[in-house]
Formats: sequence, C-alpha cells, structure tokens
Amino acid sequence: MRKVKLTKTEKEIENTLIEGKYIEINDNEFQQIAQAIASRKKDSVLNIRINSDDLKLLKKKAQQFGVKYQTFISELLHRVANN
Repeated sequence: MRKVKLTKTEKEIENTLIEGKYIEINDNEFQQIAQAIASRKKDSVLNIRINSDDLKLLKKKAQQFGVKYQTFISELLHRVANN
C-alpha cells in the first residue's frame, strides 16, 4: 500500500484527532456550522487596484492573524458588507 504524505496542517489535524482534543457536537450544532460555512462560500472573483502601501499593511496585518492576505481581505469585505 502506498503511504500518503500529509501536509503540516494535515499532520496537526491527525495528531489532534488521535489525542482526542476534538469534542463531539449534536446534530443541531453541526447543521448550524454547516450552514455558516455554506453561506460564506466564495463563488465570485474580484480584481481591484489598490495602493501598494495599503496592500503591504494588509499583508502585515494578515500575517499577524496567521491567515493569508486574500482571506483576510475577503473577511474584511464580508464584515463591511454585513454591517
């Protein structure tokens, strides 16, 4: 059998599962989480021009939060659109 090579993130998830750190949730909670994920599905593409200094600052801020800068910008836009 061929051994599957896991990414660092996948290894962390596997270890967390093995250690039993995840908790079980009921069906209602699972459905709420699934609906939240589905409602946040990214299904459109947006190309914009942005000031390079602003982009540098956004990338730096995203790095501080430990996320990719495009994900960070998407989350900012989502929050502005829903407030």
